[in-house]
Amino acid sequence: MMTFFETYLYGLLTIMCMMTLLWIISVIIKNVSIVDPFWGIGFVLAGITYYLNTQGINSRKMILLILLLIWGLRLSIYLGWRNWGKEEDFRYQQFRKDYGAHRYWWFSFFQVFLLQGVLCWLISAPLLAAMYFMPDSDLNILDYIAILVWAVGFAFEAGGDYQLSRFKSRSANKGKVLNTGFWKYTRHPNYFGDATIWWAYGIFAVAAGSYITLLSSLLMTLLIIKISGVAMLERTLKETKPQYKEYIEKTNAFIPWFPKK
Repeated sequence: MMTFFETYLYGLLTIMCMMTLLWIISVIIKNVSIVDPFWGIGFVLAGITYYLNTQGINSRKMILLILLLIWGLRLSIYLGWRNWGKEEDFRYQQFRKDYGAHRYWWFSFFQVFLLQGVLCWLISAPLLAAMYFMPDSDLNILDYIAILVWAVGFAFEAGGDYQLSRFKSRSANKGKVLNTGFWKYTRHPNYFGDATIWWAYGIFAVAAGSYITLLSSLLMTLLIIKISGVAMLERTLKETKPQYKEYIEKTNAFIPWFPKK
């Protein structure tokens, strides 16, 4: 049986093989945006790697892998569908201009693909911990709590994405702010749901006896709130939607709560 760290390194190898292949494709088609839909797939591949390289088959491993497949595949399919046929994301276009198109082809490997691969690997630690430790144990109360937390997170993430896609599909809503459904209680239900799901994975790890890997759940939450999710999107929406200021005054940014009067 491999050690925890050896199995963890196998996950890194799997993720980086995928990222390197995506980078080569991005250079050929000159579109770095293809990395975005594969964020969820990276975790799915890591989870499958951990599942196949850890001892025994128990209920926790099976349930965690199934939940991971549902979350990762849904996210990747949704992002792929949303981005299909569109030009490269404005963030990567700006990077291409800043660093020069003649050298961005190789620079993008380090700035985008290597970076996201390493982050994906670091964040995947609770998945391995939940599958590696206590392989012969039965489900306990924490496992059931994790399943419940995951269900809440998935409802907010998938439900928020569905409501937003329907809202954007109507031309009459162009320039308007969605403030109904999940969006009535948080300005970013999909991001809140994503973070909640990763805390669920962290609780699965705690159920297996690992506490340190909760740091990965915290890392994912910080990335969502401070770097790649909420903070970045808020800056754009404030500039492009005049009604967004009023929406900010009434609605919590992240954690759902009843709107202010």
